[in-house]
Amino acid sequence: LWGRSPLVFCAVALLYGALDRRNSPLEPSLRALVTVCVSRINHCAFCVDLNSAMVLQRGGSMDKLEALQHIADSDLLSERERAALSYAQQLTLNCQEGIATTRERLRDYFSDDAIIELTALVAFQNMSSKFNTALDVPAQGFCSALHAQVPHERGTEREY
Repeated sequence: LWGRSPLVFCAVALLYGALDRRNSPLEPSLRALVTVCVSRINHCAFCVDLNSAMVLQRGGSMDKLEALQHIADSDLLSERERAALSYAQQLTLNCQEGIATTRERLRDYFSDDAIIELTALVAFQNMSSKFNTALDVPAQGFCSALHAQVPHERGTEREY
């Protein structure tokens, strides 16, 4: 649907390319996990589907995807991943309480440049998933392992 407005699509594609580049200070598997985390919170079936496939393509597992339901206490996630994912959750849910502490925790695992890119990635994924949710873009079957879990109709229980 972004393609219906070519100028906007070009800008969005350029921004995504900048965030998903090879020399990003955030490794590809973490970027993909963050996008799934944000997409789940925003109930975007399309984004969960697409980004879950990216997690698997980038060396992650279904177990790691399932661990996103229990970020704080999952043994499958590293402390670094937990810090990034907790930050993504707080930003997406707009939880200002404790954000300074969470941001400080990020400094144990990430450079200032990486924190800026993580923040930009979370903001981008919020925009993307809210766009797709608003226009009721369904899952497209990118992640066959999730196919049975992702709803095909708006208003059905979401289990991702």
